[in-house]
Amino acid sequence: MRRAEAVLRMVLLVAGAVATTFPFLWMLGTSLKTLMEATTPSLRVFPETPQWHNYVDTLQAAPFGTYFFNTFLVAFIVTGSVTVTSLMAGYAFARLRFPGRTVLFSIILATMMIPFEVTLIPNFVLITRLGWTDTYAALIIPWCANAFSIFLMRQAFRGLPVDFYDAATIDGCGHLRFLAWIAGPLVKPMVVTVALFAFLGSYNSLVWPLVATSTPEMRVVQVGLTMFSGAEGVQFNLLMCAAAIVIAPTVALYFAAQRYFLESALGAGIKG
Repeated sequence: MRRAEAVLRMVLLVAGAVATTFPFLWMLGTSLKTLMEATTPSLRVFPETPQWHNYVDTLQAAPFGTYFFNTFLVAFIVTGSVTVTSLMAGYAFARLRFPGRTVLFSIILATMMIPFEVTLIPNFVLITRLGWTDTYAALIIPWCANAFSIFLMRQAFRGLPVDFYDAATIDGCGHLRFLAWIAGPLVKPMVVTVALFAFLGSYNSLVWPLVATSTPEMRVVQVGLTMFSGAEGVQFNLLMCAAAIVIAPTVALYFAAQRYFLESALGAGIKG
């Protein structure tokens, strides 16, 4: 009976792995096909003759150097800003006592229920009146704080024993010093998780950069993928090349940070 359960578990895991990896294999295989092969229905994942020059053609078809520079600049600044604001706000809601704390935190949580599409037009009107259209400010400032990240950090700080802060207070440690030297390092896995989510959210953003920018010099990589779709049709092989190039940094980032991500998911948890 146990052997049958183990076999069934293994079969389910393999099936899940295949279902998860197949889209990526299809993307890589299509990126090496000719346009005719890519648009012809077939069960073949990889072509008989790989077209490696597709990647060269893709990089020449759009200024991906500019796109990547803009994307990484915006993503790193947004990630740093979200991490700092989440650390400070999460600590304040978890450890400080001030009037209206519960109400303010409830309002922040309520913003998580508002769809992005609802805030799209007000945000666009605001940046237009501020003269930020087609600037880095428009791509960065509206996303420097995140309600979900604040919630995660609050829960992480609430999981720390109060004795740590009491001992630090006796030694003359203030809130900022305690946050920077004691509390912050203790919740490092959650900090890395928040930073990872912030980076991926900014890196994968499409609608807002498409609305807030209008010149090729300010475009990001996700908008650059739209270069391969036009009135004449979609260049599936080059589009898959571009997708493979764009997804590579996020895959590398996940493998580099997965240990902290798993630690935060399994160790820290979400405590009330």
